Amino acid sequence: MSLSPRSCAQETVPEKAVSEKPLALEIHDLRKSYGAHEALRGISLHIRPAERIALLGPNGAGKTTLIRCISGRTETSQGTIKLFGKSIRQPNASMQLGVVPQELAIYSDLTARENLECFGRLHGLRGRKLQERVLWALKWIALEDRADDLTSQFSGGMKRRVNIACGVMHAPGILLLDEPTVGVDPQSRQRIFDMLDQLSLEGTSILLTTHHLEEAEQRSDRIIIIDHGLVIADGKIDQLIDQTIGRHKQVQLEIEGELNAIPENFQATEPNTLLGFTHNLADDLPLWIQQLTEMGVRIKNLEVQSPSLHHVFLHLTGRELRE
Repeated sequence: MSLSPRSCAQETVPEKAVSEKPLALEIHDLRKSYGAHEALRGISLHIRPAERIALLGPNGAGKTTLIRCISGRTETSQGTIKLFGKSIRQPNASMQLGVVPQELAIYSDLTARENLECFGRLHGLRGRKLQERVLWALKWIALEDRADDLTSQFSGGMKRRVNIACGVMHAPGILLLDEPTVGVDPQSRQRIFDMLDQLSLEGTSILLTTHHLEEAEQRSDRIIIIDHGLVIADGKIDQLIDQTIGRHKQVQLEIEGELNAIPENFQATEPNTLLGFTHNLADDLPLWIQQLTEMGVRIKNLEVQSPSLHHVFLHLTGRELRE
């Protein structure tokens, strides 16, 4: 059964039994207009303490506007944003927030240590506390041996790690990251997510945007998908699959030979290629092979795909993430 995108968005108020602590982030009916264009059309969502959230959406969906509103870089038109139970408009409320932009925000003419000291001071750290956080950060990003080298000499992945560390010098309760692994190699990407996992284990809530769906699926506790300024899905990956495309497997068959008719339960996606769906591959595949053999064709290649976040995303938005 096909569900509308809105039917996948879950209730934004968590059950009290889940946690007695204030929500790390609570957004209600957030709206933002630029002239006649309404970029955010009533977004409501929440993040629990230590929860890792992946925020997804096609280009133009409203992700950047939402991040800017949360970080205070853009004034909202309507709605409320709370950090740990306090409005972001309250004095010092934003001290609980760390922000790491997609663009590198470090000084290339400073060393890694100097960058960390600079951003630590910007967040109000001084003296012994500042030095303790600098030492912690250098160890956390595994750059202790390069602490006194200019960041201009660093690889892209090393610069990304310094960039992230600068955003958490003040030990915020919630961290916003915009594409934290863009342009880095697989090894650096793994290191960055290991860093974020450590923060999560220590109690930091994390909200990140990413164009890598496999990252969102594997490295987050919950996924929020927005489109046209609205939350259209909110839940764990298994929940989103069950609520949209279901648990069937997709089977693509490349065949040799001429077919006089398309077999039942299949569709032809291109010449010599058939696409079928099954809930029980072990039972259905032998029957399909027999059926095709009797029709005088041979299976040249076979590919099985389990339902994934990519399929859910396309089902809900009708667009690839990068469009």
